[in-house]
Amino acid sequence: MASLKEVRNRIQSVSSTQQITKAMKMVAAAKLRRAQDNIIRMRPYAQRLNTILANLTRNADDDIVSDFGVAREVHKVLVIAVTSDRGLAGAFNSNVFKGVNALIAGRYANLPATSISVMAIGKKAHDYYTRKGNIVGNYTHVFAKLSFETVREAAEVAMDGFRAGTYDEVVMVFNEFRNVATQIIRTEQLLPLVQIEAPAGAALTANVDYLFEPSKEDIVQTLIPQSIKIQLYKAVLESNASEHGARMTAMDKATDNAGELLKELKLTYNRTRQAAITTEILEIVGGAEALAAG
Repeated sequence: MASLKEVRNRIQSVSSTQQITKAMKMVAAAKLRRAQDNIIRMRPYAQRLNTILANLTRNADDDIVSDFGVAREVHKVLVIAVTSDRGLAGAFNSNVFKGVNALIAGRYANLPATSISVMAIGKKAHDYYTRKGNIVGNYTHVFAKLSFETVREAAEVAMDGFRAGTYDEVVMVFNEFRNVATQIIRTEQLLPLVQIEAPAGAALTANVDYLFEPSKEDIVQTLIPQSIKIQLYKAVLESNASEHGARMTAMDKATDNAGELLKELKLTYNRTRQAAITTEILEIVGGAEALAAG
């Protein structure tokens, strides 16, 4: 049985850990509120942009074709893995790795490993895929000051690579935010835009009569790149909100577990103390009887 000093030290250690997890939960909750507001504001904009783009492309002339809508036989792939910069968020990051591995083992099983590149957004993904090799760029700075400008750089690299023929497909893997306790791994094709569909719940309008200035082709060619960048930015915002939700949940469970462990340790401490007192009493009684007998 552990000594009283050892049990006291463990109680102090677990109490300190519990205070840290409580503080981390509160910090995650504050950050989650801001991240949730950002993604809630972004979703209607992204949805409306995709609806307009879907209407335009459906009513566009056949000769208006975007470079990003050309489907090719897939020989080279870019997978964009969106994780966090820090851990202590439960299975948040590992689920992304599992999603990427499942995508490669399933959809791209016939391609050699050298034909699949990974763009890691977030330090955890960068560290993980750097060890595996074939990584594109360094985007560990994105979450330090998250904005559209910081994400646009990554989107433009992917778009330029697709347009140049370096990649035949670009796919995103990220956590979609549902609520504090629920994050869902999503795999979405970013390029090529073979057929642009309106989001769920957004109706397409047949034969929309738009007035184009300067021209229909210029408008479509401008909206498509913008839409691609917005899609990636939205995925990063979803991941950011999911990260804080996952960390808040993980720290809440860690705090509860620390509380349960403290109860067990205090019970062990009381039992150990009681046993020590009983032993001392028995020694005193034994010594007294020995003196009396002598």
